[in-house]
Amino acid sequence: MAFNYDEYLRTNKMPTLWCWGCGDGVILKALIRAIDKLGWNMDDVCVVSGIGCSGRFSSYINCNTIHTTHGRTIAYATGVKLANPDKHVICVSGDGDGLAIGGNHTIHGCRRNIDINHIVVNNFIYGLTNSQTSPTTPQGMWTVTMKRGNIDPTFDACKLAIGAGASFVARETMLDPKKLERVFVKGLEHNGYSFFDIFSNCHVNLGRKNKMNSAMANLEWIDSITVAKTKFDKMSEEEQKGLFPTGILKQDTEAAEYTDMYKKVQEAHQNKTAVQL
Repeated sequence: MAFNYDEYLRTNKMPTLWCWGCGDGVILKALIRAIDKLGWNMDDVCVVSGIGCSGRFSSYINCNTIHTTHGRTIAYATGVKLANPDKHVICVSGDGDGLAIGGNHTIHGCRRNIDINHIVVNNFIYGLTNSQTSPTTPQGMWTVTMKRGNIDPTFDACKLAIGAGASFVARETMLDPKKLERVFVKGLEHNGYSFFDIFSNCHVNLGRKNKMNSAMANLEWIDSITVAKTKFDKMSEEEQKGLFPTGILKQDTEAAEYTDMYKKVQEAHQNKTAVQL
């Protein structure tokens, strides 16, 4: 029996404004299936998105939603979660939104280990505003801000999230929707900051401007730079160069979660005692 997405979508907003073949739709559908699998009531879900192509997630999914200013998804989501610790908060940002202007908020969301699910739709470019260099744009690629080739080192978002203290970190691509759905389920049910670096295609503003003349060519390029963590870990350091491991890269079930600690702060103030962590 075919899955009924209509229950989870604002169908009056369809069709989407995403470009033909965009990976955002694949990611949205995988997220919806994961939420369905977990049996969450959509009245208990809040999706927070920023500016960029991924910012439209909050327009299309039928739950509590906030479309925020550029780079501020985690700041808004932190307020939502602290005020409603029993609700499920999901942030969706692009690589520019979540790692450039919003990078500072991402770091401190990870550091606090607050129970937020942060999905970075990583298409390696500022797609909506026509191809500026983003923190994840590969070196050598053409952008409108580096027309002779990007000289900035490629940014590894998962290493940042792990180093900053996120207790669940995963990377997947939109090439395998079922695998993506399974990773979403694992991360959404995790109690703590769940960080997802999801490689997606922007064949319009990255691919075709970098000699990838079709959506398929862009997808094949993503496939060529990713490898399952189990295989990656067996490679030599030389073989690992230029490749990104996929799968669950970190899962710490013992790390203290921020809203749980915040309850202790509230109790300490009410009882006029020191915080007992």
